[in-house]
Amino acid sequence: MIEKSLYENYQIDFSDEITPDNDDYLFVFNDMRQLYLDEEKRLPENLDGFDVNFCLFIGMYKGRKAFVANADGDGTYHDLFEVYEFNHDLYHIAGKAVLINDWYISHRFCGRCGVKTQLDEKDMMLKCPECGQVHYPRIAPAIIVAIRNDDKLLMAKHSYHDTIRYALIAGFVEPGESIEDAVHREVLEEVGIKIKNLKYMKSQSWPFPNSLMLGFTAEYESGDIKVDGDEIVKAKWFEADEIIRFSSDISISDWLVQNFIDSVKHTFK
Repeated sequence: MIEKSLYENYQIDFSDEITPDNDDYLFVFNDMRQLYLDEEKRLPENLDGFDVNFCLFIGMYKGRKAFVANADGDGTYHDLFEVYEFNHDLYHIAGKAVLINDWYISHRFCGRCGVKTQLDEKDMMLKCPECGQVHYPRIAPAIIVAIRNDDKLLMAKHSYHDTIRYALIAGFVEPGESIEDAVHREVLEEVGIKIKNLKYMKSQSWPFPNSLMLGFTAEYESGDIKVDGDEIVKAKWFEADEIIRFSSDISISDWLVQNFIDSVKHTFK
């Protein structure tokens, strides 16, 4: 998990009128949200040879202008999961760029009346010149929680994970509820128990496709494990040495699991 701030190297700005120079950063994505890199796993120097659908200036990165472009055609494109494994910094800023790419693709035309939208002069939003509807970049808040029962951690087998055996309880925040309500609801819905001493730990941008993950710890309060049989097919308590770790540390889930393991070692040493 990347813990440093995006703003160590990046400053927000935006425009659809500025064009890139040869020494600028170009984040070129295809329709599968994959990032183009050359054979040396570097960003392209220019847009020559790309069938570009649009190109937007998205701010300054490491002192140079940064652009996101969407292009058709073949090439050496890489999933962001793959990019993370060989270049954390590139993944960090590319995660920002791909969300802007998604936003612009989805809102080039107004969802209310169908008129072509325009980029605002002050805010990063697309506005409709006809009906006035505004379209900001969208993120979906989601929670993930490490639930502890003395020296054991609750982990569950999700129906939609083919490669991951057990993971932490997680889910999206519903309209009208607080973040805390979302944690309690998801836990009760998925595994049938109640929790206490909920504590916020940290958050993570998760561009798969557009989540903001909010990480919590909690303690078991009451109830027997009863999975919903839909999203969750199995759930049980794990001791620290029973936990099978993920192959990558890309997610806040891995950080929460490691935090539990470290805490157990400190408490029960």
